[in-house]
Amino acid sequence: MQQDNPTSLRVPDPGVAVLFTQDARWQAWLDVEAALAKAEAELGMIPAAAADEIVRKCDLQLFDRERLTEGFTRTAHTLVPLVWELARLCDGDAGNYVHWGATTQNITQTGDLLQLRKAHRIFLGQISAILRPLADLAERSKDMALPGRTHGQHAVPATYGLKVAIWIDEFARHVERLRACEPRVFQALLGGAAGTVASFGDQGLKVQARMAAHLDMPAMPVPARSIMDHLAEHVMLLALLAATCGKFANEIYTGMKQEFGEVEEPISPGTVGSSTMPQKRNPHFSQDIMAYAAQIRTMVPLALETVMTEHEANRQTSLMMRYAQNQVCSLMGDTLERVRILAEGLVLKPERMRANLDLTQGLIMAEPIMLALGEHVGRQQAHDIVYDAAQVTDGDQSFRDLLVADPRFNSHLSRGQIDAMLDPTRYTGLCSQMAEEQAIRARALAADIDASLKA
Repeated sequence: MQQDNPTSLRVPDPGVAVLFTQDARWQAWLDVEAALAKAEAELGMIPAAAADEIVRKCDLQLFDRERLTEGFTRTAHTLVPLVWELARLCDGDAGNYVHWGATTQNITQTGDLLQLRKAHRIFLGQISAILRPLADLAERSKDMALPGRTHGQHAVPATYGLKVAIWIDEFARHVERLRACEPRVFQALLGGAAGTVASFGDQGLKVQARMAAHLDMPAMPVPARSIMDHLAEHVMLLALLAATCGKFANEIYTGMKQEFGEVEEPISPGTVGSSTMPQKRNPHFSQDIMAYAAQIRTMVPLALETVMTEHEANRQTSLMMRYAQNQVCSLMGDTLERVRILAEGLVLKPERMRANLDLTQGLIMAEPIMLALGEHVGRQQAHDIVYDAAQVTDGDQSFRDLLVADPRFNSHLSRGQIDAMLDPTRYTGLCSQMAEEQAIRARALAADIDASLKA
């Protein structure tokens, strides 16, 4: 689902939406039917010639669309008209062996997972494309000092590079999760009507294993149509990834406010932010990402509901899961594409970052000053002394002046020492180091993802 892009920067189609069109689904289902026929022929369940003919005709381009439309309208069934048309297309008696022993969900769920796996690979490629510019951003901003904020208030100095290092760290864990879930999620299902595999005789699990192998998938250990937890897991993992995207976007959205002015989205010349306010430069990409990420997260409760499938199968939960997967995957591709654009083009404003550091006139350096004084009088007494100065600071007396005038303080630390400790750029800890380390990690992980996708 390609969203409207309000800015003049073009947002490429990531290629996810097309995977979930009706035609793409039908072809995926036919691919499963072909794999089923091959597996059954290999085990002597159907004639080899019939399987060859079924495989040849599992091409949606050969199908009569009018017959399909009429069949789906008349039957209101998800798959039967497609099976009928496949059987009709097959020469000789091959059509008699189409869909042998299978039930609808065996084919549709497995076929949908083929499409979901393609989308999954696209998402990994998109994360790789995000990690590379984030690595560059981390290196560029590793020493850009700004206020570290907790509870919305100035805490201690940090650097913008620390923010980027955090984003990289989170995206890297998402890659780990997505890769780890693959053998659990992308499993072929072939258990027959109620998961008993009775329609395949004593070779039921062998048929499933061979069909799965033809599709390059593992087979479900217990091929039950009621099992949905693995599908719900994938929705939840994508929702978690979306949450990180939303967090990333919200940080940029907030940083663009004039009160902060620390960053700005990439904007092409001629972009209009408002029809009535000519000065507006709105954070379109950030807002898109936050909106899409929120919609993705709303699919988690729906996905979890599908785990509560009644008895051995329930069409209700299958439909719910398909809807959740469609929504999540379509929005996920568009979300990640916008994250990439922001990562590549984010404008940093170090001069505003530094100006914001000075807004509290030295108060942001209360912690290092307390620690320095604590070496002489103990931490708790030092906390009380610095606390007193911080609480009475107003426009007439600066934090520095109050400290210099306090004998509890100036008897231990000189004015020169105080002035040196009030420099916020000297108290950013290991922000620069962490930014550098995560930049290296991001590039290595991106290279590894790219190599695995090409394999």
